[in-house]
Amino acid sequence: MNMLQALILGIIQGLTEFLPVSSSGHLVIVPWLLGWSQPSVMFDAVLHLGTVVAILAVFWRDIIRIIGGWFSSIFKRGPLSTEGRLAWLLILSAVPAAILGFLLNNLFESLFGTPPLVAVLLLVTALILWLSEKISKRERTLESLTWLDALLMGVAQGLAIAPCISRSGATLATGLVRGLKREDAARFSFLMAIPVIIGAAGFKLLHATVTSGELSLLLIGFLAALVSGFLVIRAFLKFIRSHSLVPFAVYCVLIGIVTLVLTLVRA
Repeated sequence: MNMLQALILGIIQGLTEFLPVSSSGHLVIVPWLLGWSQPSVMFDAVLHLGTVVAILAVFWRDIIRIIGGWFSSIFKRGPLSTEGRLAWLLILSAVPAAILGFLLNNLFESLFGTPPLVAVLLLVTALILWLSEKISKRERTLESLTWLDALLMGVAQGLAIAPCISRSGATLATGLVRGLKREDAARFSFLMAIPVIIGAAGFKLLHATVTSGELSLLLIGFLAALVSGFLVIRAFLKFIRSHSLVPFAVYCVLIGIVTLVLTLVRA
């Protein structure tokens, strides 16, 4: 991998981690299409850490309030504050992802580098997005979030460790089906990603090695993922206030079909 490839893959990670189109799928398809080697485990983990920092940069005020609300819920009696309640719901949402990730990680890792399967799962992601728009009433706000909402969105996040089942797409679609407004579902989706991405990236880093020659590539990828992720989060939240997820479903269909066709051509 050279610096240009690291920059491009970092930008792709930042763009697709938060749009409902699957970052893991794009990190398989793009190198495959261009004839590049697949990114190392270390590089993939560092890119994900870059996107976590992007979330922290956008939502740092909310995160500080949520952490403060959580501590208050432990040390003070009385009803939970909105922030304290949200903190416990975020903790609950992380549980299914941790369990499913532990149980299914090896299976999904074995499937990660197969473009045809990635293409099929992109079509599944498209169907999920389209159905969620058709079913959802989009009437509820984040303040009305229940433990069942958080649990179901957590399960969706856990299942989305499959390559090309978009994490943001699965959690956002689940929130919509539960009746949340798009922006509120997206905000909770981004916040609940923080512990899961940190945990998954940390696990990968424990089992990866880095050489001195890789340090510059890791830094470029990290910064590219951070900056592009920061810009995409802000733009996406603004976009979905008045637009549906259907354009992203169409995009997933197109990329899935193109990948399948190219797979047959190259066979």
